[in-house]
Amino acid sequence: MTRARLPDVEGRASNGAVGLHYEVYGEGATTVMLLPAWQVVHSRAWKAQIPFLTRHYRVLAYDARGNGQSDRPSGPEHYGYDHLAADAWAVMDASGTDRAVVVGCSMAGHLAALMAAERPKRILGAVLISPSSPFGPRHEYRDVDFEQRLDTYDGWRRYNTNYVRENFRGFAEWFDACCANEPHSTKQVEDMVAWTLETTPETIIDTMRAPGDGGGDEDTFRRIRCPMLFVHGDNDVLQPLARTRYLAALCDGRVLVLPGSGHVPQARIPAKVNLLIKDFIDGLSGNTAPLPPMESRPRTGRAKRALYLSSPIGLGHGRRDLAITRELRRHHPGLEVDWLAQHPVTVLLEASGERIHPASRLLASESTHIEAEADGHDLHVFEAMRRMDEILIANFMVFQEVVQDDRYDLILADEAWDVDHFWHEHPELKRAPMVWFTDFVGFLPMPDKGERDVFLTTDYNAEMIEHVEGHPSLRDRAIFVGNPEDCVDATMGSGLPKIRDWTEKHFDFCGYITGFDPAGFGPKDALRATLGYRPDERVCIVTVGGSGVGRPLLQRVLAAYPMVKRRMPELRMIAVAGPRIDPASLGAPAGVEVRPFVPDLPRHLAAADLAIVQGGLTTCMELTASGTPFIYVPIRNHFEQTFHVSHRLARYNAGRRLSYQEADPDTLAAAMVEVLGANSKFRPVETDGAQRAAAMIAGLL
Repeated sequence: MTRARLPDVEGRASNGAVGLHYEVYGEGATTVMLLPAWQVVHSRAWKAQIPFLTRHYRVLAYDARGNGQSDRPSGPEHYGYDHLAADAWAVMDASGTDRAVVVGCSMAGHLAALMAAERPKRILGAVLISPSSPFGPRHEYRDVDFEQRLDTYDGWRRYNTNYVRENFRGFAEWFDACCANEPHSTKQVEDMVAWTLETTPETIIDTMRAPGDGGGDEDTFRRIRCPMLFVHGDNDVLQPLARTRYLAALCDGRVLVLPGSGHVPQARIPAKVNLLIKDFIDGLSGNTAPLPPMESRPRTGRAKRALYLSSPIGLGHGRRDLAITRELRRHHPGLEVDWLAQHPVTVLLEASGERIHPASRLLASESTHIEAEADGHDLHVFEAMRRMDEILIANFMVFQEVVQDDRYDLILADEAWDVDHFWHEHPELKRAPMVWFTDFVGFLPMPDKGERDVFLTTDYNAEMIEHVEGHPSLRDRAIFVGNPEDCVDATMGSGLPKIRDWTEKHFDFCGYITGFDPAGFGPKDALRATLGYRPDERVCIVTVGGSGVGRPLLQRVLAAYPMVKRRMPELRMIAVAGPRIDPASLGAPAGVEVRPFVPDLPRHLAAADLAIVQGGLTTCMELTASGTPFIYVPIRNHFEQTFHVSHRLARYNAGRRLSYQEADPDTLAAAMVEVLGANSKFRPVETDGAQRAAAMIAGLL
């Protein structure tokens, strides 16, 4: 799993014989100390906050004794509040932190209050999220004997030392689901269960039996003098909202209630919590660090401005987005477009003379994450997207600050999943009209991934449906890049609508967008001559997209080249490595030309006799539009390539599909010879998709 932000400093503090792992991020004038909650999690529980806060402050996080990379002392006497507070002071001292704003959730919320009362000169302010203090109102159903052996364990009877010891995973799954009890919290629960299982049942039992030493009382809160912010969800089944109101009244703290939220809003609704924390810190006089200055372009008269978000997973999105932009400028001459984009799309944009927003350098790399998730030519892309949650919230926070600091007339979002998700979660954050583009609708389970995959894809589809139908005007225009017939004949999941029916209800269809008209390339013979291809050559181009995931397929095709060359001496093979694969690292056989990024790749594909590609929709449809025969090898466990793209290509009678399992060099060589000798004829692809999309959008500017 790729992290959105790595620590600048890692260190180890000591409290007596107990070692504590800590991390420091950023160099802001104000330090924000993120305190660890109960030992069922460690500092990664703050993964959605750290990248955002680090851009404004110095951030200090550490693993509590008992989990993560800190020591796990044995015995309940080691887990009282007196030890936990001493740990926090030890970490501050070891990291060179004189004063800090402390932020804590659950038990760490109470720890933050203890620190503010004990050493007021070192605490600038405190944010208490769902604080779990040993006094005040409590949920009556939590009044259970956690030592009693029972015949059966259900509900809060699972909060029991015997159950923890005998069924630790069952305890983790139950308790962590109570923490994130909002609908569609599968990823948050999954994370917390994994973190819980990094410690031991005996450690958790020790914490349950820990003495109350150092826990303070109501007078502890009355002694607090620094600003205090209490954040609590009204659907918290662990700690009642009444307790937070009671504690806040003792110290004159401010209470913010999050409707519908459970015990860990920093995980479930991180965008909202991030902004609340920042607003609180910025309200402490002189304690805010501004965002690094960004270049700005003054508005030129009455020119309209748009911010374009182009998906970095492959270059096809960038090409179609450029085509839409060109057409929009016909409707609105002088339209100024800023691109919030990542490598490799930025390579394409720079080559096209487009302006990349300076904040793009703050984005965490989605392509790097996808490459790390791939195992050869295997990428369970739905799970990879789920595990990209840390990167998505980090990048959304960059986007949100861009649109808050600079006024745009329109947001164009080409599969910008983060913006679409978090604006639907928090419609009040929306700052401009938004156009949403996609070329597929609906996550689909892979057959060999079991019932868990079916459950998760259904849950994600259900959340998307609830978002769109609950806020039908949030997407000012939703455009499907294709036609109704391009939607697969499947449902969103059990009890959910069919994909095509739902898509027709909630999207406009612009037809496919190639980004070019093949007729504009002129006669094929003339195009080949312009590109340096001889009439007596059979040109085969191998291209695997803008990420590094295609390396295994590229290497297999290179291994097949000598076999095809022996049968077809006129073969000329050109391998396009793309911007994220070093051509020299491929070890291509003699006779194969390996090139890096090719800006005018569609012209070369149109001139070729054969192409070999992955199952990416854009490249396959560009080949279809140009009438170039091609072999495509969908990435294994990539639901979009396996189902959505294959369905669309079958409709156009385009492409020879091979699975990666069967695409060994021998089979590839035979398929290449066969396709080169066949008479391919595809269904025509519309050439006015960009114009139609621009016409749908133009009225929003």
